[in-house]
Amino acid sequence: MTGGGDAHTVRESFLFPGRRVAVFEAIGPGTDPVGWATAHADLVRDRLRTAGGCLLRGFDVPDESVFARVVRVFDDELAEYTYGSTPRSKVGDVYTSTEYPASEVIPQHNEMSYTTTWPLRIWFYSVLPARGGGETPLADSHAVHNRIPAGVRERFTRHGVRYVRNYRAGLGVSWQDAFATREPAEVEDFCRRRNIAFEWLDDGVLRTVETCQAVATHPETGRPVWMNQAHLFHVSNLKEATRVALLDMMDEADLPRNAYLGDGSPIDAADLAAIRQAYAEETVAFPWRTGDVLLVDNMAMSHGRSSFVGPRKLLVAMGAACYDNLSAAAAPGTT
Repeated sequence: MTGGGDAHTVRESFLFPGRRVAVFEAIGPGTDPVGWATAHADLVRDRLRTAGGCLLRGFDVPDESVFARVVRVFDDELAEYTYGSTPRSKVGDVYTSTEYPASEVIPQHNEMSYTTTWPLRIWFYSVLPARGGGETPLADSHAVHNRIPAGVRERFTRHGVRYVRNYRAGLGVSWQDAFATREPAEVEDFCRRRNIAFEWLDDGVLRTVETCQAVATHPETGRPVWMNQAHLFHVSNLKEATRVALLDMMDEADLPRNAYLGDGSPIDAADLAAIRQAYAEETVAFPWRTGDVLLVDNMAMSHGRSSFVGPRKLLVAMGAACYDNLSAAAAPGTT
């Protein structure tokens, strides 16, 4: 296999057993990733469908502009991070990865699966790997679905997941940052279009409530995938000291974010433990190298972040092609 427009060899392998995550590694410096991706776009799409992800390694990716050009081979437009749940900064046409402290671990999740519309593809670009840790672990969403006990799956599938968010300055993401606007009318319009209940509280805080799917069907493979963030949004995901401090300050209904079953009832702690265990048993990871570009099928594979030591810089782009679960099948609790 050779690169588009050059004579450099690109070697194909797989990152994990079971032919999971295809690796296209350029042998020798200076291989143009945009030209190679353009010439081999069909191959990359095929591997993405069967392997869940594709890692481009050893290519000449000097900055975020080249990274964005690689992404645009497959997505003409890049998605904006609107209705986000974590802090990010925009860098050119792409974004930083979630800006949490290095000591924090980000649990496995499919991007924006806490709502009913999400990007089909997500891209990562390793500008500077951490000195230690900092991996982006992955997990097969279909395997996670199958590993979760049947009773838990049935409960979540029947009810869906209800997400309650309170956008309060200084605690989590503000509504201005989450919705990329300072106009309340634009927030309200977005919520109405997306079937999200909203309320402006007396102190100016915005509260949103959205009931979404727990499981979705992959549009290409037809396989059921675990597609929600109940375990991540739930208050039990917080460190104990943080959780106790917040609940001393406010009622549970006022927490920055929390998750319930779609009928509003609490999620059983044992169910959350089973979900987290399923993710733990399916999670795999690899060390980043400078210049790595990783393409992930956002429904086939979840991702997370390990804690790390030293500086680390990872950029992220989301393809504009999205899956609208409300159009595919009505989510529980909606009409």
